Parts: sequence; structure tokens; C-alpha cells
Amino acid sequence: MSRQMERAREILAAYDGPKIRVMEVCGTHTHEIFRLGIRSILPRAFEVISGPGCPVCVTPASYIEEAVWLANQDVVIATFGDLVRVPGGGGSLADARAKGGKIQVVYAPEDALQYAIDHPEEEVVFLSVGFETTTPASCLALKKAAEENVKNFSLLTANKTMPGAYQAMAHSADVFLYPGHVHAITGTGLCESLAKEKGVSGVIAGFRADELLTAFVVIAKNYPLGEPFFVNAYPRVVTTEGSPAAVRLIEEWMEPCDSEWRGIGVIKDSGLRLKKDKDRFDARIRFGIPQMEGKTPGGCRCGEVLQGSVKPTGCPLFGKVCSPDHPVGACMVSGEGACSAYYQYGGYINDER
Repeated sequence: MSRQMERAREILAAYDGPKIRVMEVCGTHTHEIFRLGIRSILPRAFEVISGPGCPVCVTPASYIEEAVWLANQDVVIATFGDLVRVPGGGGSLADARAKGGKIQVVYAPEDALQYAIDHPEEEVVFLSVGFETTTPASCLALKKAAEENVKNFSLLTANKTMPGAYQAMAHSADVFLYPGHVHAITGTGLCESLAKEKGVSGVIAGFRADELLTAFVVIAKNYPLGEPFFVNAYPRVVTTEGSPAAVRLIEEWMEPCDSEWRGIGVIKDSGLRLKKDKDRFDARIRFGIPQMEGKTPGGCRCGEVLQGSVKPTGCPLFGKVCSPDHPVGACMVSGEGACSAYYQYGGYINDER
């Protein structure tokens, strides 16, 4: 262990300040904090809760129903693997595949585009789900499709942006642990203004053990002072300006829209849809997808987990009828979900926080 990490542990062990409720906005942070054993060395005064930082988890059931409807129309659905087992009111994409639907698991939007190029006789829809981190890749695939005049490729969008979620969740925690990869794109401006204008404290954190420990030390030092604060504790990746090129690419292809977040509801201007002059790539328009009801599984408290108001262990289904092998809710399905992290790393056995 480096001297820096030893010193961080010493500072955290000596903490004797007020209780702090820290929300991990990022699903990757949730899993890494568990995997690295960081929870075990945090002061007992630190309560770490999960928030709406898993894109698959916050995607509403109505979106899954739209995707299943398309699969039933003999459309090839290209998607990241996590989405395949997320249930909607009419079942999951896995259920649709079992009935003959064509579900193609891909690792990037460009893989979906290449499948469309290789199979010009098939209509291919990529399920574009994610935050600012992954949205540029979807836009880049669309740009290439336009340049190469690919006519059988479109997106079903559920892209979201974090600013509205931060503000909607502002009273759910004392300090936000901001996602480093999101702010590598957007920069630090929003976090700075939230601290100055809204009194919302937060720290941008990386994903290595030393980076996460540094972020928690920053919280331990600043929170007891009683003033809102913001610190970029991930400067090797996150800059003030972020990635202007990625932001311009998003703005070229997409525009803000109101968007539904599972468990939170509709947040104004928190989603991204294709611009009207790009609607030839919009699967909803291309295929005339009907309005979907958006039913969620009975008894599942995934929505409350995403709000930070209930821990996974507070759901009556957790570890009983809902497990990674037989998931009921999106938070157990996704590799970034809080329920998945609690189950995988033993939070359900000994959750003292």
C-alpha cells in the first residue's frame, strides 16, 4: 500500500465529525467501492447510498416495452447485454428472443451499424441508452450511417443527461460522489454552480482505490466546515472544459427533451432525442411505435433504491425471488445496479451502513 493510501486511511479512521450521507451517483462507483472493500474502512459516520447513476436501471419499463414491440415486428434489436433481461410489462427482450425475436448483443453502437451494413435486407435498431459518457458514440454511429447512406439503421433513444438528476436528488444526500467519466465529457461547470448557487456539495471521483479514498478524504475534511463545497478529485481525467468535441457531436445530432427516470418520474430537459432533421434515424417515427404503458414488476422497490430512500436489502424480493440469476428488477439485472452490487459483494449479509 502506498504512503498516500495509508495516510488516507489514517485520516478516515480519525474522523470524529458529523454524520454524512454520501450518494454514489455512478453505478461503477457503487461496485468499485464494494469490490475494493472501501466501505469497511470508512468512518461509521459515513452512510453511503446509491443513486440514479446506472443508465439501464433508470430506463423506464415503457422503453423495454417499445423494444419488445419492435422485436415482435421482425426488427433486429442491437443492444448492450444488460438490457436483454430487464423486464417490461410485456416481458423482456430475452422473452422476445425465446419467441423468435432477433436480438443482437453488441459492445458499441458502431458494431450495430456494421451489422446493418452487413445485412442490408434487415432493419436494425440500436437501443441507445446511457448518459453523456456513451451518447457521443451513438451520435458518431449515426454520422457514419449518414455519410455511407445506410438506410436500414436507426436508434431507439433513451439517452439521459445528469444535470436534471442532480437537481432532482439534491435533498437526498449531504454530498454527491460525482461520476468521473460523465464529467470527462461535460467538464466541472455544473458541479461548481450547484455548490455556489444551490448549496449542493460534491466531489468528482475516479475509480481506482487511491482515487476513491482521496475523494472520501476530501469529504471528511470539507463537510464539517459547514459550507457547500466542490472539489475535482479526478484531475488526471476531468478538466474544467471537459470534451468540447464530444459535446458538439451530441448537439449536432440530439436536442434536450423531458425524460422519465425509473423511480423518480419525468425530469424536464433531462433526456436527449434526435433532432427533427435527423428523424429518418428515429425508430419511433420510422416504425410508428405506439404509446406504451410501462408496467413495473409487482413488489420491486428498484425505484426507491434509485432515489436513495431504500437500500437493496429493504426490498422484500431481494435475495429471495430476485437474484442475479433470476432478476425481477433492473437494479439486479444491470452490472452497474445497486442490487447487483449488494448481492455480489455481500451487502445483503452484513449491511451496517
